[in-house]
Amino acid sequence: MSLRLFNTIRHAEEEFKPLKDGEIKMYNCGPTVYDYAHIGNLRAYIHWDVLRRVLKWNSYKVDQVMNITDFGHLSSDADSGDDKMTTALLRDNLPLTLESMKDLALKYARYFKEDLSSLNIETPEHMPFASEHLEKYIEIIKKLEDGGHTYKTSDGLYFEVSTIPEYGKLGGLQPVNGKESRIEENKEKRNHRDFALWKFNERLGWNSPWGKGFPGWHIECSGMSMEYLGETIDIHTGGIDHIATHHNNEIAQSETASGKDFANYWLHNAHLQVDGLKMSKSKNNFYTLRTIMDKGFNPLAFRYLVLGVHYRTSMNFTFEALGSAEQTLKNIHTKIKDIKSEGGNISEEYVDHFTEVVNDDLNTAKALAVLHTILDSELSNQDKYATAIKLDEVLGLSFDTTPLAIEVLNQNEIPEDLKELLEKRNTLRTEKNFEEADKVRDEITSKGYKIVDTDSGAVLERLS
Repeated sequence: MSLRLFNTIRHAEEEFKPLKDGEIKMYNCGPTVYDYAHIGNLRAYIHWDVLRRVLKWNSYKVDQVMNITDFGHLSSDADSGDDKMTTALLRDNLPLTLESMKDLALKYARYFKEDLSSLNIETPEHMPFASEHLEKYIEIIKKLEDGGHTYKTSDGLYFEVSTIPEYGKLGGLQPVNGKESRIEENKEKRNHRDFALWKFNERLGWNSPWGKGFPGWHIECSGMSMEYLGETIDIHTGGIDHIATHHNNEIAQSETASGKDFANYWLHNAHLQVDGLKMSKSKNNFYTLRTIMDKGFNPLAFRYLVLGVHYRTSMNFTFEALGSAEQTLKNIHTKIKDIKSEGGNISEEYVDHFTEVVNDDLNTAKALAVLHTILDSELSNQDKYATAIKLDEVLGLSFDTTPLAIEVLNQNEIPEDLKELLEKRNTLRTEKNFEEADKVRDEITSKGYKIVDTDSGAVLERLS
C-alpha cells in the first residue's frame, strides 16, 4: 500500500517517492516565538506529527527540522512593519537589545516545546534558532548577489523576481488592482513581488556586507533547511497562508542559489476558525493550549479533535466540540484500560485497513473510525488491546501511558501541600502573573493531578 500525498506544487495527490530509499528529509516551518502559540498553529504541528509518524509507519527513517524564528519575521508580507520580536520587546517593556530578544525567544520557545510535549508531538531531530545561522544566510545571499538577482534600496537588499522565469510556481498569487501582485506598492521596489533578503536596522541587528540589520524571514528557512538537510529535501510543510509569499520566496531564492529543486513535495494545512470566525485577540477568541488546559480540558482532547478533520479541510473550533472530543477520548481510554492484557496478537486485517487510510493523504478521520471499529469488534480483548496500541504509533493518543479516566477529588480529600499550591496559583492568576501560575500548574500536574477551572473556582482531578 503506497503512501500518497497531495503535492501543492503539482496540485494533485501523488505516490510518494523518496530521494533516497528508506530515508526522508523533512522541513516544517516552525513558530515565531514572540508569544504563546495559538491553537491554529498547534493544529498544524499535530498534522505534521502525524505525517512524521506515518512516514515511520511506512518504515522510513525521518530527519526532521522545525525551525524557531527568533527575529526577522516582519508584521507585514510587504516587507514592512516592525519585526514581531521587536514588537514583543516593546510590549513587555524590555530593552531593545539582542540579549533581551534572545531571552524572550528562549522563554516562549520553552513554552512552545512544552505545548508539543503536552500534545504528544514527537520532538524533531533539529529545532534550530534562526539567529544562530547568520553565516549561512549571508553565504546564500552572496550567491544571489553574484548571480545578478539582487538590488539595494534605502531599507534593504531585495531579490528581483523578474530575473527568474518560474517565480510563483507554487501558486497562490492573486491580482491586486489589475496587477498580479502579492503586496501593496512599494515605490523603491522594481516589482511588487520582490522581497527582502536583508533588512537594514541601525538600532538593532547584526553587521553584514550590506549594512547592519537582520536577514529577511524567508532566507532563514532556506538557510536552516540547507544547513541541516542539504540543498534538496523530500518534504516541506506549512499553512496555506504560506503558499503565496513565504514558500514561493523560499523556492525562488533556494533554487536560484543552488541550481537544484528545493523540495519534491509541498504539503499545506488549512486554517482553523473559532466559532466560525477568524481567531483574533480583538474578538476575544484567541486561544492557546494553556487556555484549553485552564478550562479543565486535557490537551490530548484537542489532539483527538484535530485528528477528526483532514489536514486540508478548514476546521471550526468550539469548546462544545472539544468537550465531546474529550468525552469520546475518555471512553476510548476507559475501554482500553478495561481490556488491557498481555499476549494478544495484532490483527493484520485491521492494521492493513488502517495503513490504507493513513496512506491516503493522511486521512486521520478514517483512521479514528478504524480504531472505533476494532474496539467494537468480535476480536478478543487481548487482540483488541494489542491492535489499538499498535495503531497509537500513528494516532499518538497515549493509550498505554496517559489514561484519561479521572477521579474528581472532594475538597476534604485534597492533600495539604496541593491545597497550598492551588491557593498560590489562584493568587498568581489574580495578580496576572500567568508565567509563575503556569509553573505551579505544572508542579501540580507532576504530582498526578490536574486543575479544572469552573465557575465556582478551581478544583482538582486525580489522573489515574
